[in-house]
This record gives sequence, C-alpha cells and structure tokens, in this order.
Amino acid sequence: MIAMKLIAARARIDWATGQNDAQNTLKIANSDDPRDVSLAGVESIELDFPKFTDGRAFSQAFLLSRRLGFKGEIVATGDVLIDQLAQMQRSGFTTAVLRDDQPLDVAERVLTAYPGFDVGAYQGDAVHVSPHFVEA
Repeated sequence: MIAMKLIAARARIDWATGQNDAQNTLKIANSDDPRDVSLAGVESIELDFPKFTDGRAFSQAFLLSRRLGFKGEIVATGDVLIDQLAQMQRSGFTTAVLRDDQPLDVAERVLTAYPGFDVGAYQGDAVHVSPHFVEA
C-alpha cells in the first residue's frame, strides 16, 4: 500500500502556504458532492473533517479516487485523529494534517505497525479495487 503523507498540526501553516503556491488546490465542503465540481487542472483536493464523528469526507475521498479517477493528492484536514488514518488511507486519502493534540511520531508508528491494514482483506477499497484474496 502507498504510504500516506502525515503532517503535524504545528506545520499546518507552512504546509498550507506551500500547497497554495505550488499546486492548483481545490477545497470541497462536506456538503458538496465531488461529482458536481470540475477537476480539470486540479492537483490537490482538501476535504475537511469538522468533527471526527463526521464521516462525509470518507465518502468524498472514495468518490474522488475510485469513481472519478482523481490521481492527485487528497488531503484530510480538520479534526483528524490517529485512529482514523488507516481508514482514511483505504478511502483514498494520500495526506493527513493531524489535529493539534495528535503526535506525529505516534501516527507514523501506527501506520507502519499495520502495513496494508488488512481489515479489508475480504473487500476492495479505493486503493485496491479487488479483494486481497483475489489474484490480479
């Protein structure tokens, strides 16, 4: 599985400034349907988690990566917890900006401790379309 890029909350401002200068970034609100926006020329998409209990961004990331074929960066921002990272990665997120109280070193340990996060061994996801037990 492709490694997800993790960004510490304290580096958020530097990251956001660099992103806006370097790439054509689109921010999609939780209430918006990604199928209704033009992705032409977009290199990076930010999806917000206003609360960790609000999972609409998971659906948006899945739609973007799997159904719409978006190949650029999909960034999780807002109330991003370490506990959500593996599911974010399976949903199509490529980058996560951690919430202020979430230590970067712990997040990195969690993702490397469970490579591939095989909860989805019996189902496909945004990254691996076929179930893991099906040979390609």
